[in-house]
Amino acid sequence: MEQKLIEGVVVKELKQIKDGRGRLFEMLRSDWPLFERFGQAYITTCRPGYAKAWHCHRKQKDNLIVVKGKAKIGLWDGRKDSSTFGISNEFILSAEKPTLIKVPENVFHGFTALGNEEAMLVNIPTNLFNYRKPDELRKPFNSKEIDFDWQTEEGDTEQRDE
Repeated sequence: MEQKLIEGVVVKELKQIKDGRGRLFEMLRSDWPLFERFGQAYITTCRPGYAKAWHCHRKQKDNLIVVKGKAKIGLWDGRKDSSTFGISNEFILSAEKPTLIKVPENVFHGFTALGNEEAMLVNIPTNLFNYRKPDELRKPFNSKEIDFDWQTEEGDTEQRDE
């Protein structure tokens, strides 16, 4: 069953160019209609058995791509004025089938690793991170407000500050 996509979320399968040496894929181009602006680029990882969730940004969009391993990515629309308020989306993404997910402002998101290896995501947000005044709202990964199951086939998922 296909899920209803949260308003403003964009999912783009990325074209791969493969040869005997390996593969190449473009993650984000300034001539793509979904591109808005570049703030910075960074890598975030998650070990199996943990969830990095939930957070959102008031003034920035995130562009997420799994570049190593396999990940379950969760989105939740907490925008009361949105036509998809309260809806969750789940995506299973891997480095083998690169896909970009554009997450709009005020949509909570997070991820967990699937399988036995660390999942690695590249994020290309539209704004620079402000260390003095972070543009982030947070909720616990197991928030009762959000209808999302972080459970994996490998077992329970938790969140710890380490």
